[in-house]
Amino acid sequence: MANNELHETAQALVAEGKGILAADESTGTIKKRFDSIGLESTESTRQAYRDLLFTTPGVEEYISGVILYDETIRQSALDGTPFPQLLESKGVIPGIKVDEGAKPLAHAEGETVTEGLDGLRERLAEYRKLGARFAKWRGVYSISDTHPSEYCIWTNAHALARYAALCQEAGIVPIVEPEVLQDGTHTIERSEFVTSRVLAALFTELFDQKVDMAGTLLKPNMVLSGYEASKRAGVDEVAEQSLHAYYKHVPAAVPGIVFLSGGQTDEDATAHLNAMNARGPHPWQLSFSYGRALQAPALHAWGGKPENVEAGQHAYYHRAKMNSAARSGVYAPQMEREAAAVA
Repeated sequence: MANNELHETAQALVAEGKGILAADESTGTIKKRFDSIGLESTESTRQAYRDLLFTTPGVEEYISGVILYDETIRQSALDGTPFPQLLESKGVIPGIKVDEGAKPLAHAEGETVTEGLDGLRERLAEYRKLGARFAKWRGVYSISDTHPSEYCIWTNAHALARYAALCQEAGIVPIVEPEVLQDGTHTIERSEFVTSRVLAALFTELFDQKVDMAGTLLKPNMVLSGYEASKRAGVDEVAEQSLHAYYKHVPAAVPGIVFLSGGQTDEDATAHLNAMNARGPHPWQLSFSYGRALQAPALHAWGGKPENVEAGQHAYYHRAKMNSAARSGVYAPQMEREAAAVA
């Protein structure tokens, strides 16, 4: 029965036309976001911002789930409804970020391993009581001519699989997030090679640790040229190289791949997702689990001012709608301009 529930939740998170909002920024990250609009980060400003996102009218047409941070899953909306309850009332599944961040990896200069396994079983039991039905853990790998090392790749794969097994034991769907950072001057071919190595190790560990693939979602990077590369690959090449890596390594039993945006512009993240879906159908649903690429326009339209809540919600709704179109491969850049004209 537990497995059926995991499978149903995983399928619901990648339901047709829908994706996931990543609203799990740590206190440090949300402070940087608020600094960009000149707003002090306090518990009440963070609550007001999350309330703006979660109460956006009609956005549940395009958003299946929301990843929360520890503070947020314990907070309530401005009307007093606990956030997980508010989301559930709109048919949106609450989730939770459970890793404790990337820390320096011993004997591997410039590389990291994600921590947070100690006490995770107990934390998952508590999050489940608070309403979480899925979770997220991020491993991070940087690209250079020599990085990531096999040591870094396998250490993070092992931790991701341990996390995933504990989630499933607790009745929570794990999103495994191996993020190959796209900062640097690397070619798209180097990105594809590294992404493939990371995925090969990850799925080896997931199988070895008896993780149920049908109750798991993958949240990988797209395969891109380095952001500082002299020549950047276009949308079609990104789609081809990305799909090449996933087809080699992601089992068809995985219900969905929910991409991170990873520093892309809002419109690039949408266009790349669209190009991959236009080449479908694929063995898995190709969806989105964006943070900044869904939120940035909303944050700037709001600016921390109560009178701008509606403008912020309109901006968030628009990005969710554009990414929903990309889920079916029917997104076109002129849709951005048409929507702006209506607004």
